Amino acid sequence: MTGAANPLRGEAVVQIENAAVMLRPTFQALVAAEQELGPLFDLVERAAAGRMGLAEMVALFWHCLTDPPEGVTRERLGEAIAEAGLAAVAPVLKRLLHQILAGR
Repeated sequence: MTGAANPLRGEAVVQIENAAVMLRPTFQALVAAEQELGPLFDLVERAAAGRMGLAEMVALFWHCLTDPPEGVTRERLGEAIAEAGLAAVAPVLKRLLHQILAGR
């Protein structure tokens, strides 16, 4: 990862393979996530209602991931999230969802 996360841009850091990696919700990343997951407002509503699935969270994180460590796959990202526990990654998810709603 290069540099620190900028919370004003919705950036967040998650641990994968003993490395801190940046999640950056760029327009391109969010469009890719929306193409896979459906409308982002629906995703935010599901998250707010406690109905967002782990696979949806992994997909959102995957699309927002920048410069992942070599060899890190989407499956490994999912395993890292499961290993960390939902409580540990909830602040990261919250920051990304806030950025979806607030914009830049």
